[in-house]
Amino acid sequence: QVQLVESGGGPVQAGGSLSLSCAASGSTGIIATMGWYRQAPGKQRELVATAGSRGVTNYADSVKGRFTISRDNGKYTVFLQMNRLKPEDTANYYCYANNRFISLDYWGQGTQVTVSS
Repeated sequence: QVQLVESGGGPVQAGGSLSLSCAASGSTGIIATMGWYRQAPGKQRELVATAGSRGVTNYADSVKGRFTISRDNGKYTVFLQMNRLKPEDTANYYCYANNRFISLDYWGQGTQVTVSS
């Protein structure tokens, strides 16, 4: 099993920056991709950004050029630097990881990001 614990998040004004981090523990050797998803009230959970074990990254169009994902493979930690935040970025942000051997996803408990205009 894999446990994911997020930190960071909180309130910020539009145009500001915020950084999230997520540390994995447990059977970390089975992790392939790590990343972030978010869910706003009344909306479906959506991809924000992911980072593969070999450094390949993927971003949602809505955050390209503003958010940067990075990963420390040695510590199984993933970071999300969020710049030029907008009110529409307000959501609960979830850390994500998947199992390299079977189709199984792992989720953190979520951390709230609130961007005020």
